[in-house]
Amino acid sequence: MAKDGTRRGGARAGAGRKPKALTDKINEGISATIIELPETPTMEGVDVPPVKDYLKTKQKSGKDLCAAEVFEETWKWLKARGCDRLVSTQLVEQYAMSVSRWIQCEECISEYGFLAKHPTTGNAIASPYVAMSQQYMKQVNQVWYQIYQIVKENCSVEWKGATPQDDVMERLLRTRNGS
Repeated sequence: MAKDGTRRGGARAGAGRKPKALTDKINEGISATIIELPETPTMEGVDVPPVKDYLKTKQKSGKDLCAAEVFEETWKWLKARGCDRLVSTQLVEQYAMSVSRWIQCEECISEYGFLAKHPTTGNAIASPYVAMSQQYMKQVNQVWYQIYQIVKENCSVEWKGATPQDDVMERLLRTRNGS
C-alpha cells in the first residue's frame, strides 16, 4: 500500500502468461482438474437463445443489421464445442453488435470514401467512419479474445476448422454483394 493509502502495484488482471489450453494439458500428460458434474435433469432446450430485438432492428439507411446472424452463428459454434453454458449471452450479443457496426462503417467508407468535408471550414478531413471502423474492429477483437479464451481453456476435445471470427471479412464481402 502506498503512503497515500491507495493500493498500487502487485498483480494486475490479465497480466502474465496466458493459461494453456485444456487439450494441450491433456496431450502433455499434465494433470488437469476436470470436474465431473452430476447428471443434469432432462430439460427441453433450444439450440440458440432468443435473439434480442435490438440485434434485428432496421437501420436508418433501411438496411438490415446483421447482428442476429452473427449471434446465431457464434452461439452454434460455441454449442458445438460444449461451451455455450460458459460464455454469457451478453458477451456474444456484444460481439455480434460490434461486428455488425464494423460492417456498417466499412460500407459507409466504400460509399462515401476516405475523405469528408469539414462542417465549418469546408476543407477536406479524414472520414469519421475510418476512425469508427478501427474502434469497432478493436472492440470486435477484444470481445472475441474473451470468448475464445473461455473456449480454449474449457474445451477438452481438440477441434479444427473456421471460427466465427475468421468469417468476419467474408460477412463484410457478402453484405457488399447484397447476398
